[in-house]
Amino acid sequence: MTLSGRHADILRRGHWIFDLDGTLTVAIHDFASIRKALGVPPGGDILEHLEALPLEQARLMRQKLVAIEEELAGRTEAACGAVGLVQKLHGRGTRLGVLTRNTRDNALATLRRIGLQNFFAERDVLGREEALAKPDPDGIYRLAREWGVPPSALVMVGDYGFDLETGRAAGAATIHVDTSRAFRWPELTDIAVGSLAELALALPELPVRPCSPVRAR
Repeated sequence: MTLSGRHADILRRGHWIFDLDGTLTVAIHDFASIRKALGVPPGGDILEHLEALPLEQARLMRQKLVAIEEELAGRTEAACGAVGLVQKLHGRGTRLGVLTRNTRDNALATLRRIGLQNFFAERDVLGREEALAKPDPDGIYRLAREWGVPPSALVMVGDYGFDLETGRAAGAATIHVDTSRAFRWPELTDIAVGSLAELALALPELPVRPCSPVRAR
């Protein structure tokens, strides 16, 4: 990947937010099947559809969605390069967060399964119960406030349009990870890579700050 000066500046930033499923993990979600199981029309937004249901029906469908997500989390794997990239960022003192449309509990379980739980403080992992769901930029704003930096100082990394829309709306830089290299949202993307391993190789060399893994609080 050839980097411009602006790209290098983005990669030097000290505050990064990651999407979870399909970004830090291998994509295993069959969203068409999930929609069918929950009665969501093809192509519909799952969370928006459940939000519009009558209260009791919505409660039951949310329980069903959580069960599906927990089953998927139990067999997920780290994406290519995820562990190396996170270790490298953490080693240079980068503050790391997760913003997911999943639940926080499921996100934390997934981070444990893929060996990344010690690099993310629990308060920096936001699910759909802690922040408005992407593509609303609420989660980025919350992490920016927590970290004491403007949203424009952040990097948002994701594999889908919602992630990139969220970053753009907040004024953060965006990195699109697409193993197919189709890169469908160039207008929302600052840097496009085929894998997190490729992204790790592109990071400018910075002094490494000795530190211990972040512990959940």
